[in-house]
Amino acid sequence: MEGVTKIKDLTPESRSVNILAKVLSKSEPKAIQTKFGEEKSVTEVYIGDDTGKVILSLWGDQAAQTSDGQVVYIDNGYVSLVRGHIRLNVGKYGSLKPSEEELGEVNTELDVSEAEHENTYRKSYNRGYGNRGNRNYRGRNDEN
Repeated sequence: MEGVTKIKDLTPESRSVNILAKVLSKSEPKAIQTKFGEEKSVTEVYIGDDTGKVILSLWGDQAAQTSDGQVVYIDNGYVSLVRGHIRLNVGKYGSLKPSEEELGEVNTELDVSEAEHENTYRKSYNRGYGNRGNRNYRGRNDEN
């Protein structure tokens, strides 16, 4: 398949990735509290390809779409960090589908979710103000 990202190439900055992988194992669903105060169910599913394995976070009834040994195709997925560890997500703009493609041997030695990454998120204090939050900004009506 063209445009498929290999699991070993996932980074904390990965966005709009297409992944073809085999379901290796599925955890029991956990109820978590979102940052908006909602309670949601999340299931962690290990998926793998010939380059490595990663944890796929499935929300709500998405987990029912997978079973052990099944090959799945994730379209437009993205990576997030959970306590500094990579998690692959489908998200509301992506999709998870069973695939008829055959996958060879899965590399279970490389676990990209195992390595710890520093969260590089920076809070922007100028949000919504364009360059006006920059004290070196010179607007149209500024003199000098």
